[in-house]
Amino acid sequence: QVQLVESGGGLVQAGGSLRLSCAASGRILSINDMGWYRQALGKPRVLVAVVTSGGTPNYADSVKGRFTISRDNAKNTVYLQMNSLRPEDTAVYYCQAFLNGFMRWGQGTQVTVSS
Repeated sequence: QVQLVESGGGLVQAGGSLRLSCAASGRILSINDMGWYRQALGKPRVLVAVVTSGGTPNYADSVKGRFTISRDNAKNTVYLQMNSLRPEDTAVYYCQAFLNGFMRWGQGTQVTVSS
């Protein structure tokens, strides 16, 4: 079964850092764009960052200069390094990737930033 498994969420104080990981598993023939979305309580899910198969990143304006997305194609894994975290970054973070031509979502991981 092809799936995405996330890890690395948790509770951190404002100004702190966290690193999220998302690994694709199963019979993977191709992976195109990989990205991170987040959904705060009562709000829609929004894009945080995406990276192409060639490694080109794009970021939401709200995280530029603080978050870094990267991927390891040999490990079928995408990362999100989050620095200078703010309370407004609190959300469930979801990994998304196009695996074998189909869009897949991870199960989500909670990130909570205390003030």
